[in-house]
Amino acid sequence: MEDESREILLSSLENFGVSIPENVSSVKDLNPETLVSICGQCLNRIDGTASFSTSLPDSMAEKFRICTDLSSAVEKLGYIGDMSYYKFLYPSEEDLYKLIRFLVERLSESPKGVNVGEVKDVNTGTKISADNFKNSLEDNKGINIDYQEVEQEFKELRLKNEVPESSNSEAEGASDDVSSSITGDLRKNELTSVLSEKDSSEEAGKSVGATGDEQIAVQWDDEPSLQEQLSEIRYEVEDLQNGEDEQELAVAVSAKTTEVQNLKEEFKSIKTAAELAFDDSHPTEFYLEQVDAKKQNHVELESQWAATRKSLEEKKRRLEESLDANKPEVWENLQKLREVELERQSALSEIQKRDNELAKLTADLEKQPKVASRRSNIERVKEITKNSRKQDADIERILRETREIQLESNSIQERLSRTYAVVDEMIFREAKKDSVGRQAYRLLTSIHESFEQVCEKILATDRVRREMAEYEKKLAAMASRSLNVDKLQADLDAIMKENEYLEQCLKNN
Repeated sequence: MEDESREILLSSLENFGVSIPENVSSVKDLNPETLVSICGQCLNRIDGTASFSTSLPDSMAEKFRICTDLSSAVEKLGYIGDMSYYKFLYPSEEDLYKLIRFLVERLSESPKGVNVGEVKDVNTGTKISADNFKNSLEDNKGINIDYQEVEQEFKELRLKNEVPESSNSEAEGASDDVSSSITGDLRKNELTSVLSEKDSSEEAGKSVGATGDEQIAVQWDDEPSLQEQLSEIRYEVEDLQNGEDEQELAVAVSAKTTEVQNLKEEFKSIKTAAELAFDDSHPTEFYLEQVDAKKQNHVELESQWAATRKSLEEKKRRLEESLDANKPEVWENLQKLREVELERQSALSEIQKRDNELAKLTADLEKQPKVASRRSNIERVKEITKNSRKQDADIERILRETREIQLESNSIQERLSRTYAVVDEMIFREAKKDSVGRQAYRLLTSIHESFEQVCEKILATDRVRREMAEYEKKLAAMASRSLNVDKLQADLDAIMKENEYLEQCLKNN
């Protein structure tokens, strides 16, 4: 139980952002260097203005100075017990445990001692997001991102402008315009993809000719496989046409036709690129001129798209106004749908964030040392509390008995004093009359002095026993520290050498 609590102390320090060396798995593994490092970090976190050293230098004088500063700072924080420089240079296991526990308590109470686990999670998530974004940019290098955004906006615009069949003719006309614009935009995208493929083919031909020819040859050899895919798709279309459900057939045929068209376009682009790559009749300058012309055409298309986009946005605004005027309930539903979509995106991002946090916490939990269950800890606390109450009851009983014995002792002493006074007076009167009385008086006086000496001896013996118990406790504490005599001798030799060096420097000056 004690070893587990000491491991938990180190884990708590790590949670507060204190760096723990890898070779330290428990408090007993700490040495003077690691202890000074941990204490310096803790004190710097507790007091933001402090700048305690986190390492021990080679000079013994500097070591004593740093350890003295650390011990003074720990005492100012309210450490109960003896605290000096030798607690850092020659620590015992018990001293280490008490000091680390005290620092953890002060870190938890200090506003500076913020748990950095969540901050690390946020920083890690930000870094991962940035890396993913960077990777995506590298993957999409050379692709016209503007056209992809345009296509997405067109699709959203078309979805937003869809109305029931009972809508007016103006909405239908606008939808047709949007559809035609989408078709034109898709053609622009296809043109851009062909241009980019041409550019990549030409650059590959200039940089690595042999390798580029091999790659294009491989693409050229893919023609039979594309033809086979087209044939398979046609067979599937013919099979679907034989079905009974006309609506499902129409949807399937439309999808397959689109797929066939895409494959044809892809094959056409690859074929064109391959022809350009194997064409030796035109020099490189000819293709460069074509590239420049295509770039100029691309700029013109962008300017045309800007004008088209502006007109489409205006049409969209008019459609929204007409929809708001003619179909307020549809407009309201559309607004609600947008809000729901935003909430859904927010919820998805929150779920993703929680999943990442759960994964990290699960990994941290697996890394944590296996400790006793909560029930056993509760039972242990109950047992300690029960023993503490029992000890309190025993202490109260002992104190009560001590008071009673003290009262009884005081009453007996008073009674003895009074009895002695009476007997002394009686024997003293008899001693004046004869010699027997004088002898009895001498015996009484000697007996009284002997009893006083016995009482003093008993009290002195009791004091000696208590001192012996204290010295034995100190000896046990010294034995538990297990001081390394070799280390002490080495430190002493280092101090003597430094003193000799300083004396030599003083003589030279």
